[in-house]
Amino acid sequence: MQNDKKRILLGDNQDLTKLGILHALVGMKWVDEIIEISSKKELTTNLLQENNAIVFLDYTLFDFSDASELINLSDRFRNAHWIMVSDDLSVDFLKRVIYSSENFSVIFKDCSYHELIATLEQASRGERFICSKAFNILTSKTIQEPSSEEHKLTATEREVLQMIASGKTTKEIAAERNLSFHTINAHRKNIFRKLEVNNIHEATKYAIRAGIIDVSDYYI
Repeated sequence: MQNDKKRILLGDNQDLTKLGILHALVGMKWVDEIIEISSKKELTTNLLQENNAIVFLDYTLFDFSDASELINLSDRFRNAHWIMVSDDLSVDFLKRVIYSSENFSVIFKDCSYHELIATLEQASRGERFICSKAFNILTSKTIQEPSSEEHKLTATEREVLQMIASGKTTKEIAAERNLSFHTINAHRKNIFRKLEVNNIHEATKYAIRAGIIDVSDYYI
């Protein structure tokens, strides 16, 4: 067992879950320091300074182009342990990161506090933790493999896209979902990037094609 103190790189743009993680870290003797990061550039810079870190990352709100870019970064910094923490992650993403390296742990934001503590304790020892929700998703025999169209977006991103296509502004969506403007704007950017579109018009056409909205309700 390693008893070395660990630097925590906290990459979560949602204040409530960030505070929950910070609260869980209080009093853990193996924690050296906690550094908040908000971009891939900041993450890389800090890993170059100290590669034996524990990275808490909400991938869905960060500026990675795809899972491959994240996996490549983890290959570059093999001494780091990566904890994926999110509202939702696609089956395709979960399989790719979990099967790519033992250095990836997964926990969802609606998991129990007990699972959060377990994730942290095992990460401090360099051990993987997969929360029960992620395990059930990965092992469920009823899950159908997503098509190339379907797995582009997470469930939350599909919901946000539906609201965008219905004509709601970023501010209105944030208020309705009780999230910050910054969080919804990050989802919006990720949606456009994943779908390789540049405007609402093109995004709405995708939403109709994917069955996210009813074509009878919108005119393209």
